[in-house]
Amino acid sequence: MKLKQAQSLKTKLSPTLKSWFPILQSSTLDLEEVLEEFTKENPFIEIQSNIQESLPNASSPTKPMYKNNVNSKKYMSEKIESMSIYEKSLYELLENQILPPLFPTPISQQIALKIIDDINEDGYFEGDINEIAIFFNVDFSVVEQIRTRFSKINPSGIAALNPIESMIFQLEDYNISDELYDLSFEIIKNLNNHKKYAKNPLYNDSMKIISRMKIPPALDYFPKDSQIIPDIFINLTSDGFEVNLNDSYYPDIFINKTALNSKNIHIKDKLKEGRDLIDALSMRKSTIKKIGLMLLEYQYDFFIGGDIKPLKLKDIAKELGHSPSTISRAVANKYIECNRGIYPIKTFFTTAITEETSNTSIKDFILECVKLEDKKNPLSDIKILEMVEDKFKVKIVRRTITKYRKQLNIGSSSERKRLYEVEL
Repeated sequence: MKLKQAQSLKTKLSPTLKSWFPILQSSTLDLEEVLEEFTKENPFIEIQSNIQESLPNASSPTKPMYKNNVNSKKYMSEKIESMSIYEKSLYELLENQILPPLFPTPISQQIALKIIDDINEDGYFEGDINEIAIFFNVDFSVVEQIRTRFSKINPSGIAALNPIESMIFQLEDYNISDELYDLSFEIIKNLNNHKKYAKNPLYNDSMKIISRMKIPPALDYFPKDSQIIPDIFINLTSDGFEVNLNDSYYPDIFINKTALNSKNIHIKDKLKEGRDLIDALSMRKSTIKKIGLMLLEYQYDFFIGGDIKPLKLKDIAKELGHSPSTISRAVANKYIECNRGIYPIKTFFTTAITEETSNTSIKDFILECVKLEDKKNPLSDIKILEMVEDKFKVKIVRRTITKYRKQLNIGSSSERKRLYEVEL
């Protein structure tokens, strides 16, 4: 009896599940192709593409067009404006700004151009200040002074060493009171504990400013040769954050109405396949929207400028009543667009060191420490451990630091010292 019930249940769920998992896992660009696989032998299902209409409006992978956003008219206006302004490459734009009075002397201009050479595609400076100083036979402080002058040019936040410094650079662009500036500066320096400033009457104004900052600073200048379509939009509005599903690229599925009243068993099966397909597409939309809502709740600090917190697939799976493998399918090949840029959804799932700290944050900090270390006296793993424990208020062991360092392809302190000596 039990075996019979199990077989019956499996038969009942099979058509939906066969459609559900491939449709859930596919990217938005591949969705139409996946749906068409289910309709090849079904003449009663028609798929109408919307991607051809939507793609011409989405010329930039960082700012795709969508129909259902309440601010779509304003968005299109900004889109047209951005297409007019950002014709030059990031590096051409920067080079054109290396002029007096900001860079008054030939040597300051040459150093500034060298700094531009060492700005990565995200807009951060990843060169070596000491190396530049030696090359131009000037003091370290001279090069650093010239680098910080980049805070006065566009795009705002460029040539910073890290996201925090970039946000401080960008803060300079706001015409705000000294009180609001000082508070915003303090919050940026202490983003992990920003809520301790919540009682300040200027706190909300400060958080609005911070949430509008672009991280990474070169966000508007990312290459346009590949099309990235976000699946979820998390927008900051006057009433708070709003989560929208980007369904303007989704194809429409139609069932041939002339066959609806037919008594032919074969036709009925084909019609049921069509309804299962529509249900599966609807389930995809619903699941992805729910994941967006959950990510906003769990990673709220990130969306206002803070760090990504530890989060596991099973945490979301438990909340939504799905298995972790289903959530893994749901986030595969999917993206979120927010005020800080476009991110793969999988970025928001990281391993926990403690409840508040992810291993990603630790690795980023280690990378930053090594980048800024004294080249004559590189940091040992023990010293990095002390810095990590002081920064994140956690207790970990030295071998964890060693493991993370190796994962980042960073040599030991002795290896780095030998490398620095060769470079010098």
